[in-house]
Amino acid sequence: MSIKSKLHFFASVAYNSYSGIKASLSYRNNNGFNKFFGKEFSRFKVDFTAFDEKSYLEKNPDLENIKDLYAHFVQIGYDEGREGQFFDKEWYSDFYKDVKLLGIDPLVHYNKFGFSEGRKARFIKIKCVNHSIDEIDYSKWLSLNSSILLPSVGEILTRINNLKYKPKISIIVPVYNPPLRFLEAAVDSILNQTYDNWELCIADDASTNAEIKEYLQNLPQKDARIKTVFRKKNGHISEASNSALSIATGEFIGLLDHDDMLFRDALFHVVDALNVNYNLDLIYSDEDKCDEKGYRFDAYFKSNFNYELLLAQNMICHFAVYRHSLIQEIGGFRKGFEGAQDYDLVLRFIEKTTKDKIFHIQKVLYHWRAISGSTALNIDQKSYAMNAGQKSVKEHLERIGATAEVLDNPEQPGHFHVRYAIPSPMPLISIIIPTRDMKDILQNCIDSILNKSTYKNFEIIIVDNQSSSSETLEYFANVSDKRIKIIKYDAPFNYSKINNFAAQTAKSEYILLLNNDIEVITPNWLEEMLSFAQKPDIGCVGARLWYPDDTLQHGGVILGIGGVAGHAHKYLEKGKTGYFARAVNHQALSAVTGACLLVKKSIFDEVNGLNEDLQVAFNDIDFCLKVLSKGYRNVWTPFAELYHYESKSRGAEDTDEKLKRFKKEREIMYDLWSESLLKDAYYNPNLSYTFEDFRLRNNLTV
Repeated sequence: MSIKSKLHFFASVAYNSYSGIKASLSYRNNNGFNKFFGKEFSRFKVDFTAFDEKSYLEKNPDLENIKDLYAHFVQIGYDEGREGQFFDKEWYSDFYKDVKLLGIDPLVHYNKFGFSEGRKARFIKIKCVNHSIDEIDYSKWLSLNSSILLPSVGEILTRINNLKYKPKISIIVPVYNPPLRFLEAAVDSILNQTYDNWELCIADDASTNAEIKEYLQNLPQKDARIKTVFRKKNGHISEASNSALSIATGEFIGLLDHDDMLFRDALFHVVDALNVNYNLDLIYSDEDKCDEKGYRFDAYFKSNFNYELLLAQNMICHFAVYRHSLIQEIGGFRKGFEGAQDYDLVLRFIEKTTKDKIFHIQKVLYHWRAISGSTALNIDQKSYAMNAGQKSVKEHLERIGATAEVLDNPEQPGHFHVRYAIPSPMPLISIIIPTRDMKDILQNCIDSILNKSTYKNFEIIIVDNQSSSSETLEYFANVSDKRIKIIKYDAPFNYSKINNFAAQTAKSEYILLLNNDIEVITPNWLEEMLSFAQKPDIGCVGARLWYPDDTLQHGGVILGIGGVAGHAHKYLEKGKTGYFARAVNHQALSAVTGACLLVKKSIFDEVNGLNEDLQVAFNDIDFCLKVLSKGYRNVWTPFAELYHYESKSRGAEDTDEKLKRFKKEREIMYDLWSESLLKDAYYNPNLSYTFEDFRLRNNLTV
C-alpha cells in the first residue's frame, strides 16, 4: 500500500562500525529518500537507498506482511521509535577492493556472498530519540526553519507578478498615544510589504502626544498609499476603527493595532489564498508575540475555523482580513465592545458568510506587541475586555436564535463556557457498556452513573460478552434498577460488533458509548454533552477523561500523531490549561474517544455504526471520521469530566495474534483515511506529529 505521506524526521544517528566509529548525520540529496522526506540532505558517505529490510523485519516481526518496509520506516516506524539500518555501500566497496573492481552493487554482494564469507559491514542506525529532540524553543524553531519561513524577496516578487487577482487591501490602524518607536515599527511593517496593492488607513483618536500627531501628519508625504484622519474627540478603539474604516477603499480590510507588526509577506499570503479561491470572505493567520526589544515568542499555531472554539476564545484574532462589503453590511465596529471589538466583529461577520469562505493561513503573519498594560501580555489587565467578550458571544447566540448560557470559564479568565438549553421533555439516552467479568470495575461505573448523574432520563445497556466469573453473574442477577438492562453477546470480543448489536436494541434518540472502567466526576456530565449533541450540525461529542492520578487521559483526538491518531494533551496535569487553553475550552475536533462518546441514534444509523473490521483499535476514530464526512462537526467538551481507569502502562501488542490484528487494523485506517490522517483541520502542521502536547515541530513541511 502506498501512503502519500511527507512526514519528516530530525534524526539522531550513531554511525557504528566494528571499530566503533561514530559520527553525526547531516542532510543529503537523494531522490529515493526525498520521495518520503521532502527535504534535501547533504552527502555524508551514505547511500540511503540501501535500507536493510532484513534487519528491520527481524527486529519488527509484526511487519511481516508489509510489502515496502522502507516506506513503513520513514512514514510510520521512525515516529514509533523503531530502529532502521542503512548499509554503508561506499565503506564496503572501499574496504573490499575486489567488490569495487567487480562492479557489483555492494549491498547485493554482501547479502549474497559477503555475509556468509564473514566479511565486515558498516551500518548507519536511525531511531527516534527521546522527547528532548522535539523540545525546542520558538527562537530555535525559527532559526531551524528560516529557509522555509522566509523565501527571498525575489522569489516572492516573482510569485506576486504571476498572480492573476491583485485586490487592494486596506489596513485599518486606530491610534492613541502609543510609544512612537512602536508606531513607527508598525507603519514600517506595512511599507516593507512585498505585496504593494495596499493602503494604510490611520485614525488618530485625539492623541495627546504631540510627537504622534507630527509623525502621522507627515506620513502621507512619505507614501501616497497612506491616509490619515484626526479625530477631534477621543472615542476609544471602536469609534477610531470606524473612522479609519470610513476612508478605506480596498476590497478587503485588514486589522493592525498601533504597536504591532505584520510579517514581510503577510499581504502576499492573503492574496495568494484569494487567487486559489476568489470567494473567500475571511482570511486569518497564525500569530506570535514580540517584546519591547522585538524578541519573538509564544507562537499561536491555530486550528482551521473552529466554531465551538471561537465561542470560547477569539481564535481568529490576528492577522485577520475581511471582505469590505460585508464589514459595511454589519455596520463596522460597535461602540460598547471596546477591548473585544474585533471579537464582536468576527462573530457578527461569520453570520453573513459560510465556513467554506473562511480560510486559515498556517503561517505566522502577525507579531503582537507584548508590553506593560497589553492584553497580549495578560488579559487580566483589561477586565473590561473580558466583559465585552462575554457580551459579544451572548448577543451572537441570541441573534442566531440559540438559547444558551454564556458562563466564565473558571480555568481560563477571559474564555467562555457555552451551555445550550436542554430540550423539554428531556430525551432518552441509551448508555451502552460492553463488559466481561471485572465485576468491581463495572459496578463502580454503574454506581457512579446512578448516584452522581443529575440527568435522569437514561437507560443503561450492559452488554455481557461471555462473562464467566460467579461474582459478575451474581451481580447481573441482582440488578434491580429498572433503567438497567443486561443483554448477552455470546461471541469473541469485537468492540464494534458488540456496540452495533446493543445499538439495535436501543429505543432512544441518543446513544452513549461508554467503557466499563469509567467513573463519573461532574454530576451534570450528560447535560454538558447533550448540550452540544442536540445541535443539528453536531455529530459525536466527547468528554474530558482523567487518569486516577489526575493527569489527562483524553482531551480530544488529533489525527496523524503516531501514524493514525493521538490524544490531545495526554498526561497534562490537572490545573494546567494546555496549548493556548485548548485543554480547557470546548472545541470542534476531528475525533473523540469511544470510551465516552455521545451521538444521535439517527447519525449512528446514518453511518452504519462502527466498522466491524476494526475489532479493537481505531473503530472510534473511523466512526468519527465517517460522521465528519457526512458534514457534521465532532465536539469535545472539558465540562463533562470522568475518570478513566485505563492504565498508563497498558499492555503492548506483543503476541503474534495481537500484532497481526493491530497491523491489519492500522492498514485499514490508512486505506480508508490516509489523506485525512495527514491533514487534521483542527490541528496545525507546525506542531509535532510525534508527541501529543502541542510542542513545536522542528521539521516543517510547510
